[in-house]
Amino acid sequence: MATDKGRGAEVARPGLQLKTPKGTVDSFGKEVILREEVTKKIGDVFRRHGGNPLDTPVFELKDILTGNQGGEACALRFDLTVPLARWVAMNNITQVKRYHIGKVYRRDQPAIAKGRLRAFQQADFDIVGQYDPMIADSEVLRIIVEVFQALELNITIKMNHRRILDGLFVVSGVPQEKVRAISSAVDKLDKVPWAEVKKEMVEEKGLAEEVADRIGEYVQHSGSVEDMLKFIKSDATLCANESVKEGLGDMELLASYLEAYGITNKVVFDFALARGLDYYTGLIYEIIYQPSTADAGSIQVGSIGAGGRYDNLVGMYGKRTVPCIGISFGVDRILSILKAQRKSESQLQTEPVEVYVMAFGSKGFDGLLQERMAVTAQLWDSGIRSEFMAKVKPKLPQQFKAAVDVPIAVILGADELAEGKVRVKALGLPDGHPEKEGVLVEKQALVAEVQKRLQR
Repeated sequence: MATDKGRGAEVARPGLQLKTPKGTVDSFGKEVILREEVTKKIGDVFRRHGGNPLDTPVFELKDILTGNQGGEACALRFDLTVPLARWVAMNNITQVKRYHIGKVYRRDQPAIAKGRLRAFQQADFDIVGQYDPMIADSEVLRIIVEVFQALELNITIKMNHRRILDGLFVVSGVPQEKVRAISSAVDKLDKVPWAEVKKEMVEEKGLAEEVADRIGEYVQHSGSVEDMLKFIKSDATLCANESVKEGLGDMELLASYLEAYGITNKVVFDFALARGLDYYTGLIYEIIYQPSTADAGSIQVGSIGAGGRYDNLVGMYGKRTVPCIGISFGVDRILSILKAQRKSESQLQTEPVEVYVMAFGSKGFDGLLQERMAVTAQLWDSGIRSEFMAKVKPKLPQQFKAAVDVPIAVILGADELAEGKVRVKALGLPDGHPEKEGVLVEKQALVAEVQKRLQR
């Protein structure tokens, strides 16, 4: 009978096309190790800022994800934010710093080389609860900078404020019912020129041309926080709008906090950043990778992270509103940059086997399988990455061939073991090298000898 793990494997299905679903990939070996390296560095930053890990099911009740009420139909989660909002409302959470690294699922048009997939990994950090204005917001921006310092990637954080943007649209004459549609059009300015955005506003969204022109006078401005605050204050009509006033107060506070954190040079205040999602209520931001001159042509990805303040989402699932602000990093897009930087798979950082445990003997040699197991376990207990050949009586040439990329061999022989000793040998040394034959050491000194050779 087939086990659960192998169920169906014994049934041949002629004509079956073996492929992953559209927009998904398998990862193996060095790619998985690189992913683990990246998520560990991100997780280290999250924990340094007091983040607590949260894990939620990969599927939620469909009505939670869609906002509809109904039976217990389920759907795969499309982000990690809605599950957070559900968890906060369900457990009556009032304050928490939470992080979550996990897979999400969307039916987007994939572009695998650019890290745009239909099943992909996100790394989220959110601060939930009521705090004095812009303190939590500025910490999230600091976390973004720390993450990319750890990953050794140069980035810029583009940011804006929904209250300023909404006020800007009102001042320009956008009807209230068209604000979100026009916001969505403006958000395309990082990909297409203003003329195309204006054409969409006028011809597709039905906006008056003079209103679109007034919007254009604003949304084509970006710069340092200091310069953009001066620009806003110089426009009396803009400053008279109550929504703009609220956003301006937030951004003035934020400017002082970013200076205290030493990250002002990483931030650009960009009126064209609109973020299409309706639930953002305050600060919004997007992370843009800044490639070196050498990488500029070969690495093309969009935003590698985004987020903002969303104070009303939890209230959709519970009886009260809980303010929230967060960031979501696109792990797969970050990986696509790192892999392109390293040019070839051989340059990907990996954790190879460090020691290969071998055995040899003359006629009648029994393979010393249990002895090899015991020595390998001794190395594993000390955190040393080790392997041995899974054969009862392996031949020595086979063992050396299997250890071709391994730096150190531990060789067991019956006579040496009888004396409580094993041989430690550096592999890959040329004939005639003084250390070619290695050294005999007591079994209890084996770990120390290997660690010395690994320079731990």
